[in-house]
Amino acid sequence: MRDFASCFGENAVRLSDSSCSSNRSNNSTTSPSRIPSTQDSVTCFYRTVLSTRKQVLITVSWCKNALSQGLNITLGDDYSSSFKLNTNSRLFRKLKGSKSMEFTDSKVEVFWDLSTAQYQTGPEPMDGYYVLIMFGTELGLILGDMVDETMARKLKTGTRIAKFSLLSRQEHFSGSTLYSTKVQFSETGVPHDILIRCSGEDQGLKYPVLSVCVDKKMVTRVDRLQWNFRGNQTIFLDGLLVDLMWDVHDWIHNSGQGYAVFMFRTRSGVDNRLWMEEKMVLKDQDKVEFSLMIYACKNM
Repeated sequence: MRDFASCFGENAVRLSDSSCSSNRSNNSTTSPSRIPSTQDSVTCFYRTVLSTRKQVLITVSWCKNALSQGLNITLGDDYSSSFKLNTNSRLFRKLKGSKSMEFTDSKVEVFWDLSTAQYQTGPEPMDGYYVLIMFGTELGLILGDMVDETMARKLKTGTRIAKFSLLSRQEHFSGSTLYSTKVQFSETGVPHDILIRCSGEDQGLKYPVLSVCVDKKMVTRVDRLQWNFRGNQTIFLDGLLVDLMWDVHDWIHNSGQGYAVFMFRTRSGVDNRLWMEEKMVLKDQDKVEFSLMIYACKNM
């Protein structure tokens, strides 16, 4: 029997030996002095399965702009059951505390502590924080690296922890056409560095070129982007098939206005369809597919 990887050898690419280093003249690279784009917001969608078998979609959004920075949590599609926190306002910020709210006739409580949170350039904290969501007496979502200490201090012994998983992640960027982020495609996988850049005449190229790199290895290079502004490529990574889609039409044909969209989505080996043919629904299955969507605004 052929192994899993060989079955997709004609359509999937592994990480190439081609480097994304800026000193390689045959790659679509950018100048080392080029300023990367800025991450404006990060939205994560989690599925929580409670002990009653009830499923809840939890949306967690981190945002940052010139005036504010904060956190927004929404349960299901009921925007009245939402929690908002401005961590930048001198008048209204509360970096540590708890809040109760109602969701489908049940009590939900949010605990948070961002008083020692450490950030890089984006709105999402990297460490030194926690966010907990309780559904009655059941812990429905755990975020952050200070959870163990908090759970021992705040929660009762034997508190039930619901099964939750990250379904998808959306990131908004603005600035140049150089975008970098980090993503983990599965719970057992390792984090990967993703770099997306679009090079044009300002880099001495006759036609715009798009390149996508994972861990400094090129996985996709799209030449003559004015004709190939939409497309897809399949990557074999961490034992998974990952579909990559790009749409940069507005960059190329609308004077650089609007967003370009890049999407990475895992799929199982038994499903040979592109992710675009599937519906975004919550499936009652143990193995959860993951997607990363990047909205990129070019304003430079």
